[in-house]
Amino acid sequence: MIAICPNPYRDLNCETALAAAALLAEAGFESVLCPVYIGEETDALPKDLPVFSLSEQAENCELAVVIGGDGTILEAIRELRGVSLPILGINLGTKGFMTALEKDELPLIVEAARGSYTPSRRMMIDAQLWRQGKLVYADSALNDAVIHGYGECVKITAWCDGKHMTGFTGDGVILSTPTGSTGYSMSAGGPIVEPDAENIILTPICAHVMGSRSFVLDPSRKVTVKTELQHGRRAYLSLDGASGVDIQSGDELTVCCSQCVTTMADMGNKSFYELAFEKLI
Repeated sequence: MIAICPNPYRDLNCETALAAAALLAEAGFESVLCPVYIGEETDALPKDLPVFSLSEQAENCELAVVIGGDGTILEAIRELRGVSLPILGINLGTKGFMTALEKDELPLIVEAARGSYTPSRRMMIDAQLWRQGKLVYADSALNDAVIHGYGECVKITAWCDGKHMTGFTGDGVILSTPTGSTGYSMSAGGPIVEPDAENIILTPICAHVMGSRSFVLDPSRKVTVKTELQHGRRAYLSLDGASGVDIQSGDELTVCCSQCVTTMADMGNKSFYELAFEKLI
């Protein structure tokens, strides 16, 4: 069984999803339609179209074909919640670093359904938010964990395995994986890292320090970030672009390599370097 997971706001009337289902059926594969954002975007779906929840169907499937952009893939991963299901991305978004195919390459999903792809294992991170010694929030992320002020500067201090690493005042800080290195981290001046690598990348956001730089750390490290807010300023924590969690002054965020991994289906049609050059020029 193949799960077809369109973003109904990207794939209008699920046209690409239905075309994918037809291609798979012609090749002898069963599929099930599991739109992403189904709980929020049901008005965007064609009426009388049978749809199912990805979280409920995942264990019955061998592959998830996610149709949209990088944000759609991240939402699908949130729905999977630890279920090991390879993901093949079809780009209907803008950059689409995480997608393997463009819309005009849709027929290649049949080859993917036959297993003709290379599994690309992507490291994830676990993030925990602590307040006065108590755990108040915890989740995992494939791309990044971001602390950001609500339009105001915040003071950031970071430690690596308990040793002081950096401190600055700025808009916030990004803790990303290699997969997330081509997202917000890169826009903030961070390095581009091969997505199959295993690193924790700390990148300041608009730091008010001339010598502020990113750190690329070993995956065995544990990073602790303390946020200090002054004069009634506010900040939030967001994982993979999800809705933010408000942070109080003195809160500490710990980030480490997760035992969970995400497997992306690499069709081998373009190298990471070719993709980066194409997307960033």
